[in-house]
Amino acid sequence: MVRFRFELYPLDEVSPWGSDQPRLHWFGLTEGWYWLEASGQELLRRTRQVHPHPYIDYYLARLWEDVIILTPEVLEPVPDDLQPFIASHPAQWTCDPLEFVAEPDEERTDDGNADVPDHPVVTAAIWHGEHYLDFGYLRNPPKLRFWRTTRSDRDEITMDWRHEDDGEIGFNADPTVRLSVPTTAYLEAVHTLNRELMGTMGQRVEELERRGGLPGVDLDLVHLRREHEERRHWLAKNLDRSPKSDSNVVRQGARLLLGDVQRADAPTG
Repeated sequence: MVRFRFELYPLDEVSPWGSDQPRLHWFGLTEGWYWLEASGQELLRRTRQVHPHPYIDYYLARLWEDVIILTPEVLEPVPDDLQPFIASHPAQWTCDPLEFVAEPDEERTDDGNADVPDHPVVTAAIWHGEHYLDFGYLRNPPKLRFWRTTRSDRDEITMDWRHEDDGEIGFNADPTVRLSVPTTAYLEAVHTLNRELMGTMGQRVEELERRGGLPGVDLDLVHLRREHEERRHWLAKNLDRSPKSDSNVVRQGARLLLGDVQRADAPTG
């Protein structure tokens, strides 16, 4: 029902970094392309793309890292009363969270401000933003969010896709797509992405060790092996992390952002 798909370029087609002294490392060796399949839809497939692989052409390490970092936030169930807020979009909010970012007092030192909490509006906006899968490295990037709903009759992850075609960068998917998949399916997709990338990169490291590297490319094979072994544990370590969201503070900020409380309740600058 949901699957992160990818392919890596053959080793001899991977682009080294740098011109004076070409080099490669674990991250650079994951050069390839990727897309996302969900409930019969293919997200991240580009339009107006002459490349034989009309998907996101980038380093799989970036997608893998971002998915792993995002997953603990995705797995934290959203309380029922915060569902309208998590389902909203910043364009629908009645105020700009930046209006509530405290300006540093010129007469104070940082020592006196380190433990001052953010305004609830800022906390709510940050919590909302922590559910986005980061595509900020792309031109005209899509916006894709994930959040979990748990009720007596269901436990599922909602996927919310938004993208506006700018006439140059577009995707085959509709401008707005919202669908839900079982939480178990989402988690299996994350494990599958990790398992497949680790397996592919393990084979790639072994081949490079047999070949003694790549001609004309600076590649530390000892470090490459060490980094690969470290990255094999990233998913397990992140799944052990539990977000500590303060739902009460998020609720306060959400009410202001959704206009459920008069702006007069907000402090003035």
